[in-house]
Amino acid sequence: MKVVSASAAVRHLLDTGAVRPGDTLLDSSSGIYAYALALACHRHGMRCHIVGSTTVDHTLRTQLAVLGATLEQMEPCSDLKLDQKRRVARIQEILTEHPDYHWMRQYHDDIHYLGYRDVAERVRQETGDVPLTVVGGVGSGASTGALARRLREDGHGVELVGVQPYGSVTFGSEHVADPDIIIAGIGSSIPFANVDHGLYDTVHWLAFEAALAGSVDLLRRHAVFAGLSTGAGYLAARWEREHDPARTVVFLAADTGHRYVDTVFARHREAARVEDLAPRTVSSPAELALPWSRMSWDRAPAPASAVASTGSEASTGSVTSAGSEASVAGGVRGAVTGPPHPAGR
Repeated sequence: MKVVSASAAVRHLLDTGAVRPGDTLLDSSSGIYAYALALACHRHGMRCHIVGSTTVDHTLRTQLAVLGATLEQMEPCSDLKLDQKRRVARIQEILTEHPDYHWMRQYHDDIHYLGYRDVAERVRQETGDVPLTVVGGVGSGASTGALARRLREDGHGVELVGVQPYGSVTFGSEHVADPDIIIAGIGSSIPFANVDHGLYDTVHWLAFEAALAGSVDLLRRHAVFAGLSTGAGYLAARWEREHDPARTVVFLAADTGHRYVDTVFARHREAARVEDLAPRTVSSPAELALPWSRMSWDRAPAPASAVASTGSEASTGSVTSAGSEASVAGGVRGAVTGPPHPAGR
């Protein structure tokens, strides 16, 4: 999912002259975006520097090294909120030391929406003119937001369902802690400007035990080996499909299962049957309860805690209006739909 986003973003920066071949692109990542940006930089002759989360594993570190990217990884930390804040602070230090570096701001710059337009068109080609429900982990907001925007241009009643972990500020669950494992990558401890809350019709919050059940069932039932965020999305998508069978449900499977072998799949005997799980329906984030809650968001604005304030990291990004995606998309589509570069296979 992140590869199309990073590739289109870098291509747009080159096309507009914001960066040149040989420049260094910089960003923070918990894993998948780091790999995507390294691929894009390798393809376009750029340098790549990543400030990585404590969750970046040996496999990813090796891939980044092969692609020529440099990685600064945070020291081990059980508090992902602290981990994220340390990464942000380090980014600022690097920019002070190297003002010529270009900070990609995957969480705040909506150029990361561009690559998903072609994904949305592919979805529509394969599903036809039917009512769609799109389900996915929110994270930076780019993938689910971009898909919903593009699909809604054609009408057909597209609904968007966001998936969140407990403890995330994005949709107001920061007051509820998951005692097991926080699902990295689909929530946030800081406001993200790329999340357009007004696009979401429904939000599901899932704890580790529910996502574990989803990931294990997805492998057993469908032979799909994927991580916790995919397991959470799969569980939410099953529920939405069962309760509105007239709609076609598309869910995003954004991560593989490799870095979850010990923490998730080795615990497969603990996994509950997905048929035995159901969300608690709530009317506000104040009512959230583990392990699974569902709320009609009704395209409401962001909660106060998820709004980026002046002077925050988000305010330094080149965030543009919602309409800007369409105005620049034509210039990047060739970079997404052209023949794959060997490094991207």
